[in-house]
Amino acid sequence: MRQPPKNAIFTAIDTTDLAAAMALGQTLAAISGGLKLGKEFFTAHGPEGVMAVAGAETPLFLDLKFHDIPNTVAGGVRAAARRMNPSMMTIHASGGPAMIRAAAEAAAEFGDHRPLILAVTVLTSMDDADLTAIGVTDTAEAQVLRLAELAQQNGADGVICSPREIAALRRACGPDFKLVVPGIRPAGSDIGDQKRVKTPVEAIRDGASYLVVGRPITAADDPAAAARAIVRDIAA
Repeated sequence: MRQPPKNAIFTAIDTTDLAAAMALGQTLAAISGGLKLGKEFFTAHGPEGVMAVAGAETPLFLDLKFHDIPNTVAGGVRAAARRMNPSMMTIHASGGPAMIRAAAEAAAEFGDHRPLILAVTVLTSMDDADLTAIGVTDTAEAQVLRLAELAQQNGADGVICSPREIAALRRACGPDFKLVVPGIRPAGSDIGDQKRVKTPVEAIRDGASYLVVGRPITAADDPAAAARAIVRDIAA
């Protein structure tokens, strides 16, 4: 049975190297609140690889971003819950009300062991110009708020959002809605391909529930020390 997260940090292990992922998982599971595994790793190694890295107890954020017809997404949620027992998993809010409801209802079938259903709003690699390019005329923040409210109304437990939208989402969706935030970069670190970033302390102060931190931990010379430093900063 998976344990509840002991702190707000989920470390993203984004690699197709199974041995490297297992080593990082062993090192970081005892320090961070949980581990995040996504499409790159899952496509290479499937449920067996996920279980090899996260085991049966470490809180698992399974980030597969389901986006399909409602019945297919519901089936995906059931399959993931049975095989990997994630603590939380992702769908795309842009899949619409029926798809969101189908995912939430499928998760609810697992009772106390249900995964939290988190809706992806606007990817943190996108900004206003990117949205314009795909035909969305609102700002990124307005689109995030619209999709977050849609997700909440249809049974999702929370959303994935960038650090810049945390405060507005907390006001719009209340204190219990989960806000899971990638695009986290400790002060002075490279922002990479993220366009809407904040430091861990800023994000927690604004109202984030959980933070997803990848390269600043996993690419560090000492990943364990990097993870401890972030956990220590937000605890202070």
